[in-house]
Amino acid sequence: MTKTAAIIGGGVIGGGWAARFLLNGWDVRVFDPDPEAERKINEVLGNARHALPMLYDIALPREGRLSFHASMSEAVAGASWIQESVPERLALKRKVYQTLQEHCDAGAIIGSSTSGFKPSELQGCATRPEQIVVTHPFNPVYLLPLIELVTTDKNSAGLVARASDTLTALGLYPLHVNKEIDAHIADRFLEAVWREALWLIKDGIATTEEIDNAIRYGFGLRWGQMGLFETYRVAGGEAGMKHFIDQFGPCLSWPWTKLMDVPELTDELAQMIADQSDAQSGHLSIRELERKRDNNLIAMMRALRQQGNAAGRLINDHQVTFRPVLSDDPPIISVRRVIPADWTDYNGHMNEGRYGQLFSDAADAVMTHVGADAAYIEAGNSYFTAEITIKFLAEAQAGEHVIVETRVTEGAGKKLRCYHEMKRENDGELLATSDQFMLHVNLETRKSCDPLPEVLARVEALATLHKEA
Repeated sequence: MTKTAAIIGGGVIGGGWAARFLLNGWDVRVFDPDPEAERKINEVLGNARHALPMLYDIALPREGRLSFHASMSEAVAGASWIQESVPERLALKRKVYQTLQEHCDAGAIIGSSTSGFKPSELQGCATRPEQIVVTHPFNPVYLLPLIELVTTDKNSAGLVARASDTLTALGLYPLHVNKEIDAHIADRFLEAVWREALWLIKDGIATTEEIDNAIRYGFGLRWGQMGLFETYRVAGGEAGMKHFIDQFGPCLSWPWTKLMDVPELTDELAQMIADQSDAQSGHLSIRELERKRDNNLIAMMRALRQQGNAAGRLINDHQVTFRPVLSDDPPIISVRRVIPADWTDYNGHMNEGRYGQLFSDAADAVMTHVGADAAYIEAGNSYFTAEITIKFLAEAQAGEHVIVETRVTEGAGKKLRCYHEMKRENDGELLATSDQFMLHVNLETRKSCDPLPEVLARVEALATLHKEA
């Protein structure tokens, strides 16, 4: 059954939430009094449709329905999740909750995108405070997985668990913050870096671009896959974290930072920052900057997927939850996916090596379908490709939706042969074909052998069925 989310406030964050829900198969109902809200959300959604599917090797669930509503009461009707992303004014948020709770289901979860207010402050004037939690995301919500889930003792354990399960099912990482604090956890780090950066600019030590380069070419990449403490543990070498603290701990007393002394954000300083930022990035539109950011994040997170670390592990686990069950009938739809940006080359189209990967993924899907899955391989048996022929018929570019149709053309004894056709999904144009011959192998001896009987029976049955079709 399709689930329904209501998005209250359709700005940058609200639009990102709408996209995250929608692309995970939820129906989304939006309320925002801004007459430009529909245009803005559809633009964000365009970027999300380009970006999010590239993180996965199979198609996302069928997209839900998006609708825009003239009132909050209409938007929240039937919603099991309500995400509030209105401006950061406590009085406004409390007023919104009073209206929401007059019309929403008592069992619905109300999450706030607030970056600074504590949940107890939000719950203060609520009819049902137990419904309200903080679910603070990071931009872009449709790509970055962290959600700070901040709760109080008014929230039941059941509601907290339900909120966590819902966020996880959206491919997000709910970090449950059990103890309230202004600005939660992550934004307190960001604020510290921001304050120091303001001083570096004000004192003429660095420009906005130099500060950004220090982050993106150095510790930002380390933090992106290890965080703070694990990074410093590695810096301690074989002796570990204690050695790092002993060696660098005294630095904390040195005058390296003005962290506790914040410069006044005068008009002059604000203009200096704006001018430097314009010089740095003003030649690109906001949408171009977003697309550049998204493509960079995709490449980084796909690299982390290959290593099974951090956000990559999260994506791998999420993908398993919507992997389709294949049908025996030919052709088997062995792959359905989007071509990611990091699969393209200097000619602007899919690199020929990636065709081999795509057809390899198709063969893996067939192997899993016949029972030669991860457990089968772990037990010491698999299929190896002995020969493959690929014909390149048309270009494929980043962002295109493609499928692979597979027929089992031979299946007897050690032999398994598949014929794959890669097609553009929207118009069915044939992009490439592959004739792939595989042999069953014992992974201990590394020599060919017959499959186990149950796998052999499945392979033979498919070969017969596909020959007769």
